[in-house]
Amino acid sequence: MSVLPFSKAEFQARVKNVKKCMVEKKLDVLILSDPANLNYVGGYDALSYYVPQVVIVAQDLEEPVAIIRLQDHFCATESCWMSKDNIIPYPDKYLWEPMKMHVLDFVADFLKSKGLDKKRYGLEMDSFYMPAQWYQRLCSQLPNAQFVDSEKLVNWVRGPKSPQELEYMAIAARHSEKAMHDAVALMADGVRECDVAAQILHSLVAGNGLYGGDLSCLPPIIPAGERTAGAHFSWTTEGKYKDGQVVYMEISGVYKRYHSPLTRTVFVGKPHQKIIDTASAVVEGLNAVIDYIKPGVVAEDVEKLWQTTINKYGFHKESRCGYCVGIGFPPVWCEDTLYFKPGEKSIVKPGMTFHMMPGLWLDGYGVAITETLRVTEHGCESITKFPRKLLSTDDYSI
Repeated sequence: MSVLPFSKAEFQARVKNVKKCMVEKKLDVLILSDPANLNYVGGYDALSYYVPQVVIVAQDLEEPVAIIRLQDHFCATESCWMSKDNIIPYPDKYLWEPMKMHVLDFVADFLKSKGLDKKRYGLEMDSFYMPAQWYQRLCSQLPNAQFVDSEKLVNWVRGPKSPQELEYMAIAARHSEKAMHDAVALMADGVRECDVAAQILHSLVAGNGLYGGDLSCLPPIIPAGERTAGAHFSWTTEGKYKDGQVVYMEISGVYKRYHSPLTRTVFVGKPHQKIIDTASAVVEGLNAVIDYIKPGVVAEDVEKLWQTTINKYGFHKESRCGYCVGIGFPPVWCEDTLYFKPGEKSIVKPGMTFHMMPGLWLDGYGVAITETLRVTEHGCESITKFPRKLLSTDDYSI
């Protein structure tokens, strides 16, 4: 029997908070399909998200119910906190001819058996894991039910982290730092990009000290040279680093599915003044918002401060400069709730964790230097601890 990452009491408190929010949105039943939310509410943790799987939270049911593929039933009983009666497997025949027999038909039959076929349902309609066909099957199988978008209900509940969650993110941060150090130490003129990528992956999984790491939900983003003008390039399979190249690396250590992203920009050789000046503006903006963020701050004001700071140096960034982070399953570690962006009226709360992502992607090059932050009772602090500056392979040491 595996040891659960959180106490049963903590899981139950999460469900209580979810049900409270369901009352506010007038929801009787919530069907979760995002694997990050399955993990948060039920504890489920397996690489089976390529087939339909759900966790159901209902006001009339004491515990959540996980409906999982039969092949993954053991994964669910090992990782979920609920009683085994509330972990229900569906046979593979529901996957074979989905136009005739679909997993969501099985889900609907379960809901009918519990007398929940005429309720008001919340669905994760704006997630990567709620295809249109699923919605159509539920509507056809439960014609007397009402379906509405749950509007990221559980994602928002996940915002403020518990002490145990923050501890896991601190461990993940140590993995991020170790992987960043190992990557920069290896990087040099003539070194293959794929070898640095392999080192990062090894360091993230091997972990640091007593704690091993999980695989990040997003591969390392490590473009070099002109490719740094693109925000989400990774390494090239044949490329080698060259003197005079700028490289930026966005990576994340992971522990118990909790991510702590970290980005640094590295110059192979002696950096040009243009790169130095850009990095200096990015760091100044990052430092300004770290000093500013505290409970009660309005999200758009954080972005405004960042924008005002870099504007002094002739820079402007159109995209958001930070977002909530925590549990991550492919394809992203972002919680997809509060963003630091223009017009965002959400209020920062204690215990929230953010990837502060101030990056500039310009003509021919890019610079990004980021931190994972936690909001304290009176301010905020960086979970990740790494030299907050432009790094150079010529003089790197830590």
